[in-house]
Amino acid sequence: MLPETTLSSVHRMPLLGLGTAAYPLSSSELVESAVTAAIELGYRHFDTASLYQSEPPLGRAISKALRSGMISSRDELFVTTKLWPGHADPHLVVPALRESLKALGLDYVDLYLIHFPARFNLTEITFDIKKENLLPLDMQGTWQAMEDCYRLGLAKSIGVSNFSCKKLSQLLDLATIPPAVNQVEMHPLWHQKRLREFCAEKGIHVSAYSPLGGKGAIWGSNAVFESEQIKQIAQAKGKSIAQICLRWAFEQGVSIIQKSFNKDRLKENMEIFDWELTKDELEMLSTLPQNRINNIENLVSEDGPFKSVSDLWDGEM
Repeated sequence: MLPETTLSSVHRMPLLGLGTAAYPLSSSELVESAVTAAIELGYRHFDTASLYQSEPPLGRAISKALRSGMISSRDELFVTTKLWPGHADPHLVVPALRESLKALGLDYVDLYLIHFPARFNLTEITFDIKKENLLPLDMQGTWQAMEDCYRLGLAKSIGVSNFSCKKLSQLLDLATIPPAVNQVEMHPLWHQKRLREFCAEKGIHVSAYSPLGGKGAIWGSNAVFESEQIKQIAQAKGKSIAQICLRWAFEQGVSIIQKSFNKDRLKENMEIFDWELTKDELEMLSTLPQNRINNIENLVSEDGPFKSVSDLWDGEM
């Protein structure tokens, strides 16, 4: 059984999950096959979003796992999905989650996240966002609707993604139910130390997406895999670069959303819990140059709510 943490909502969350984001979009058959393989291997945490268009194949794989006896109950799984910014108008939030649940074939998700601190005047789900689509997020109204999702039993826990310390602080000031999770980019080249310290103080669990730097993603980079220091540690320990990065994240106390649709790599990525990084190795990783890879620049516009990348991230660069 993979290690878990208990969220502020008192629900338990496995610390290693399978992400399903891919661009260009993966075929439904590939996603379904990968999730099925992951369940067979022992994964119990799955991350999706309406944007990824992976909710239907994820749902089919879960249904298949239940029918075949791979799992005995849906409750064995932890499923996360996210709110599309075009549905961030308060009156659209609950209907959007109901649509996601329909696509997943589930009665509830374990975690529902506001995907970005933004709103679009575009209900169509697309990666092609224009500057004129950008609107300010009605943080209070949208979060109240997220709380409705929780009270209705449609989401066991609620949270956010891509929120800075400042935006989290603003949210905490108006929330009745605080966010249980903030899912953010995090890897050895982007430690998120300040954010992790803030979240620890506020009882918000940090979940790391793109723990390998988003290699192959529309915005990703090979920088993590090309780091000579990480290569040295991997060679010295007889581990893969991916295993070093995932183990490092685990030792920082976060959950990890890794994405691979290859069964051998899925298995390899699970094999990080019976060994440790040494003090010297952790020290070497702590000195790596830091650089946010995913600036989410398509949320930035001179006429929009965020005039610059620094404005979007509140200077947390």
